[in-house]
Amino acid sequence: MKHVSFISRIIDLIAPRQCPVCDNRLGPYEEVICASCNMRLPRTEFFRDPVDNEMARLFWGRIPIERAAAWLRFEPHSEVARLVYAMKYGHHPDIGETVGELMVQELGTYKYHDDRTEEAFTFFEGIDAIIPIPLTSKRKRQRGYNQSETIAQGISNKTGIPILKDVVRRTSFHESQTQKDWWERKANVQNVFHLMSPEKVDGRHILLVDDIVTTGATIISCASELKKAGNVRFSVLTIGYTKV
Repeated sequence: MKHVSFISRIIDLIAPRQCPVCDNRLGPYEEVICASCNMRLPRTEFFRDPVDNEMARLFWGRIPIERAAAWLRFEPHSEVARLVYAMKYGHHPDIGETVGELMVQELGTYKYHDDRTEEAFTFFEGIDAIIPIPLTSKRKRQRGYNQSETIAQGISNKTGIPILKDVVRRTSFHESQTQKDWWERKANVQNVFHLMSPEKVDGRHILLVDDIVTTGATIISCASELKKAGNVRFSVLTIGYTKV
């Protein structure tokens, strides 16, 4: 159990923390999400087979994908949506970092069997670096932070895998993907990423981190740009997965 300092207890009394899902007060040992909400948030179970699952298939034949998983199933106006919206638009970067740590706790210890190599591995095994999907500079200034970077920080905290933030840049943001179909999403993110430091990813296994995957168009666009560096392999991890 996490140690809670006396100062933290005093701060909780003065400014009680609230669960972004249910708005109830968090207990002293609860981090970001209350235990009740955490238990009932809908898991995807993709971590049980990160090589062959509904989300991983989005990337087959499009990028050199090693494994892919999302922690939760995302639906608009759901409890998961409340969590993600609080992280992105509620000025709570701490939510992303803590969720990143929670994902490592749930996914990081499970052993998978790879039929291709007949070896067992954990989700984070063999990954050389993390790249959070970048925002444009303007959008990051407006929001105050990149939510994908906060998630990546939580993952790095628990795994020790370094984060690379200066390898690929997002050059433009056309408009939100939310109401678009597969083809519109693909067109909306074509040619919006620019590779800056190819030498940092050449020959490496990169974990791409984002908040939500729907069609995979943003991930594919970013990975396609990173592929120009050379022999780059990818894994993908997100908070949520949803269908169009």
